[in-house]
Amino acid sequence: MLTGGSGLYIQAVCEGMSDMPDVQSGFRTTLYTELEHHGLAVLLEELRLKDPQYYREVDHNNPQRIVRALEVCRATGMPFSSFRIKNENKREYEIIKIGLDRERDELFERIDQRMDEMLGRGLVEEAERMYRYRHHNALKTVGYTEIFDFMNGVHDWNETVRLLKRNSRRYAKRQLTWFRKDPDFAWFHPNDFDLILSHVHKQMDQ
Repeated sequence: MLTGGSGLYIQAVCEGMSDMPDVQSGFRTTLYTELEHHGLAVLLEELRLKDPQYYREVDHNNPQRIVRALEVCRATGMPFSSFRIKNENKREYEIIKIGLDRERDELFERIDQRMDEMLGRGLVEEAERMYRYRHHNALKTVGYTEIFDFMNGVHDWNETVRLLKRNSRRYAKRQLTWFRKDPDFAWFHPNDFDLILSHVHKQMDQ
């Protein structure tokens, strides 16, 4: 049983990964310099022109994915989307996909509560230990980003907490949008355990 994980991670497990070309690191360095000096909108426009298909699919607020796509475009002269062909490796198991969803107000309230618990259990202290690595892509995520800004004096504490909760809710909405595009998912409320179990049994009996 695999639980959680990002959309791309689950897609890779279930469907395989695309074979991407090797790209020299200089392309990425240049793109991040351009991002810092000119902003994300300029890179988005370049992506729209070079790869309109991926432009329509990518999260326009995710600079890491936009930079990744553009470095492939620049290095190969081909659209990033042209390399995103899933490997057709037959899995040795059948996959049953289940999505858990709540009413939006309930979901957002639980996200806010979870953030309060994370802060109470040492999220700030954890971020302090990771501060020297803050330029790594793996740390440019919801949670670390807002606290790093707080440490740098960009926001006061109340604004930091507000942004942590707001951005976590936005991330959850993007996750739901991603997974709802997959027609293989069956959706249930987390409390509907008997219905979920019945669905699994039916799928296994087919």
